[in-house]
Amino acid sequence: MNAKLVWNGNMKFTSDNHGLISVMDAAKEHGGDDSGPNPKELVLNAMMGCTAMDVVAILKKMRQNIAEFKMEIEAEKTTVHPIHFESAVLIFLLKGDLDPEKVIKAVDSSLTKYCGVNYMISKTCRISFRILVNDQIIKTGPVNFIQPEA
Repeated sequence: MNAKLVWNGNMKFTSDNHGLISVMDAAKEHGGDDSGPNPKELVLNAMMGCTAMDVVAILKKMRQNIAEFKMEIEAEKTTVHPIHFESAVLIFLLKGDLDPEKVIKAVDSSLTKYCGVNYMISKTCRISFRILVNDQIIKTGPVNFIQPEA
């Protein structure tokens, strides 16, 4: 993998990932124009996106009928430098004709084995999760990755 980054003035940057352009910026109080997410917000997006792709792919293989899939994340940052996430809760919001046990298995698979982004973040941040299917909480708990074999 590789990426490129270009400064566009103030605190605005554009990144290029194989021709796909993304903008990041700082809030006005930090010298930016607030024209895009800041780097930490992009990390939160990556945490959700990585596990979301896993879960949807696994549920499709299980022939589950997903009518709606959304995610939210709640994260707390440290107050001393380097400021980083100390805890995060991944919230899975699914609707459809879904077997709750299969949804739990898909999320557990992502958050114990497959999601490399959350695996990396889990080294410095306590991650937990909450799964809701059709507006009912079906499972909550900590994220505990299995250590990969060398």
